[in-house]
Amino acid sequence: MSQNFEGLVAAVTGGASGLGKAIADELAARGATVYCLDLDAAAVGHPHTGIRCDIGDDDSVRAAIAEVVAGAGRLDVVVANAGIGAQGDVSANDDAEWMRVLNVNVIGSARTVRHALPHLEKSPAAAVVLTSSIAAWAGLPQRVLYSASKGAVSAMTLAMATDFLPRGIRVNAVAPGTADTPWVGRLLDTAADPNAERAALESRQPSGRLVQPQEVAEAVAYLASPTSTSTNGVILAVDGGMYSLRPRR
Repeated sequence: MSQNFEGLVAAVTGGASGLGKAIADELAARGATVYCLDLDAAAVGHPHTGIRCDIGDDDSVRAAIAEVVAGAGRLDVVVANAGIGAQGDVSANDDAEWMRVLNVNVIGSARTVRHALPHLEKSPAAAVVLTSSIAAWAGLPQRVLYSASKGAVSAMTLAMATDFLPRGIRVNAVAPGTADTPWVGRLLDTAADPNAERAALESRQPSGRLVQPQEVAEAVAYLASPTSTSTNGVILAVDGGMYSLRPRR
């Protein structure tokens, strides 16, 4: 495997589990020094460094980024991956829940990039990758609030990519389909028939299976790589063809 991240420092929010852990592992395998910013920093294992961070709180994000730079002396790659889910149609969640989810998924990503920005400006290989979702593009059932938050993440990705052009900082996003993560596992556990629900999730992706976290991690590594300097303002679907393919069943 190419060590094209050698000497670079990456911060991954939500890096203790699921997609974030897979991303952190992939970046480290490619040579990066990785800091995982997570509510459960104690769950972060070698070779990464865990830092407790609540992306829903500005002071927490500021302190976490400062701790990364104090320890590593630099920051080159930021993966704003942490987020929370939400279910139901437009009448299912009250204003407080809307504010809670948007605060974490949208403003939390903005906070992460905002506090990292002064340090990224000093890097010759600065890159930001955000985690959006197929829900930003496709009208999934019972996902209004979650879809709104991820649609905002996608729009924010393009706006930041434009703003940061003069600063030499690239901004891209991945848009995974339904991935085989602990969060999805917990969702399936609450279903009346978990096996049937899993089969339904698999069948709605043209590939006929759930996305693997490693597939998302490799997409993030490509977008963040210092060798991908002409890839900017891209929202990369990793969804088994769900966004763009219409196969005949």
